Amino acid sequence: QVQVAESGETSVQPGESLRLSCRITGLTFDDYAVGWFRQAPGKGREGVASIYTASGSPYYVESVRGRFTISRDNAKNTLHLQMNDLKVEDSGMYYCVTDCTFRKRGRDWEIAGTGVWGQGTHVTVSS
Repeated sequence: QVQVAESGETSVQPGESLRLSCRITGLTFDDYAVGWFRQAPGKGREGVASIYTASGSPYYVESVRGRFTISRDNAKNTLHLQMNDLKVEDSGMYYCVTDCTFRKRGRDWEIAGTGVWGQGTHVTVSS
């Protein structure tokens, strides 16, 4: 009964910005570490960002640090991903997931989606 709906699908040029949104219903939104993943053609699904609390430190994969910002609006059960200075390699299907797990990898971390997935929204970055 959990519903996950992404929005923000579009095509942009390199260097431009885009904000994705994900509305989640059917669960207590603020109890979960929600996240964004992406998948490019021919590649595996990659954890991009995750956030547990509205004010806590979020996770970002190294390739997007300094460019992407994840945020959550618990009152509206909505997750956002602000993507700035987009690159061609950022293209792919972006998925919202209701829960993530965190694992240490060397001195950094990685995430895995363990909750309910949305259908994805397509982001194309091209000149």
